Amino acid sequence: MQAVVDRITENLAVIHFEGKQFEVHIPMEILPENTKEGSWLKIHFELDKEKTTEMYQRNKSLLERLIKRGKQRNIQ
Repeated sequence: MQAVVDRITENLAVIHFEGKQFEVHIPMEILPENTKEGSWLKIHFELDKEKTTEMYQRNKSLLERLIKRGKQRNIQ
């Protein structure tokens, strides 16, 4: 997937994806050095299954503890 930097305002790059009808605003600090208006970028997204599973388990555990704490307060 490719995208072009349309403009840069207040340290945000306005990016247009090739063939798409939307734009995204990306902080310049996370873009490659020397990116400027008119620069074309190669965009790649990769699903991080390990991180997704880790965060699911973490959130599930937290929710279970909150539910348990709520039940304990209702008993008292």
